[in-house]
Amino acid sequence: MNATSSFDGDPTTPGPGRIVLLTTSHRVAPGLLSWPAWQALHGADRVLCADGAHPQLPYLREAGITVDEESPTAEDLVDACAGGRSLVVVATGEGEPRLTDGLARLAGSGRIQMPDLELLPASYDLPGARLLDLVQVMDRIRVECPWSSQQTHKGLAKYGIEEAYELVEAIEEGDRDELREELGDVLLQVVFHSRIAEDDEEAPFSIDDVAGGIVAKLIHRHPHVFGDETATTPEEVKEHWLRTKAEEKQRTSVTEGVPLGQPGLALSAKLSSRVRTAGLDVALPAGEGVGYELLAMAVRAEAEGVDPEAALRAAARAYRDAIRLTEGYAETDEGRDEDRIEGRDEEA
Repeated sequence: MNATSSFDGDPTTPGPGRIVLLTTSHRVAPGLLSWPAWQALHGADRVLCADGAHPQLPYLREAGITVDEESPTAEDLVDACAGGRSLVVVATGEGEPRLTDGLARLAGSGRIQMPDLELLPASYDLPGARLLDLVQVMDRIRVECPWSSQQTHKGLAKYGIEEAYELVEAIEEGDRDELREELGDVLLQVVFHSRIAEDDEEAPFSIDDVAGGIVAKLIHRHPHVFGDETATTPEEVKEHWLRTKAEEKQRTSVTEGVPLGQPGLALSAKLSSRVRTAGLDVALPAGEGVGYELLAMAVRAEAEGVDPEAALRAAARAYRDAIRLTEGYAETDEGRDEDRIEGRDEEA
């Protein structure tokens, strides 16, 4: 390294020096750094950043920290630490792989006295931070994708139903990997519809409005958590929920809010649940045929705490397995018949 380099250290001062690679999360507002990060920044002899447009730079400079917009090599940094100097490198979004690889190479050579190396996360992702990435990706897809940019709420409605059923299937099958994937697909529907809603000229709303609405609803319906009421059993929690829900909706009939487009067994069980919760005495309609028989069975299942849809799906899966088993036997028998016809049966 030449004597005129801006990274030359003071060789008269003892100590190997220190290099701090400061990383930040783009999902956390710039300037919100940890106390150790601010200590490292204020205590450094130099602070460097290769990206002049790094979102943290305005806030660092506002805090009185001088940041040099330079892109040194690993050798430059090691030389600059000579004499015990301390350098902080504010990492770019890529994480400075060129620098870290170069420093690792120098340390592995064994020929150079290396300064102390420290990776210091200045900010961490909060739980749910990746949702911001999803919103950002969805926004770009909505703008740039020829298919996504033309979609409407009605056009996507069928996918919402399909994804919900696939989620239920993953839950019932007990497949954890499939469950995680299907939850993501359901979440995509929420974000996609919210992004479409932003483009509505008459009544636009965003994902923040959607999230804000459900947050307000959850807080209001959990007064035993966020208020002064108490609930020590699931039954008391349900009582709070139903009472606050009734206050919100102010419905004139227990049938209001029950979607008639849901599967028949689920619809029957939901109506039965509303009737039982309201304490109404409603006789089942008299009629002939399978429909009325299924209605009576769904009401009975709901009264016994059984989800008739789930019960029927479980029975249907057992039926599917029996079909496959029979198909397997049929294929085996068919093969044996062919063997017999062609004289290949071992017992012949």
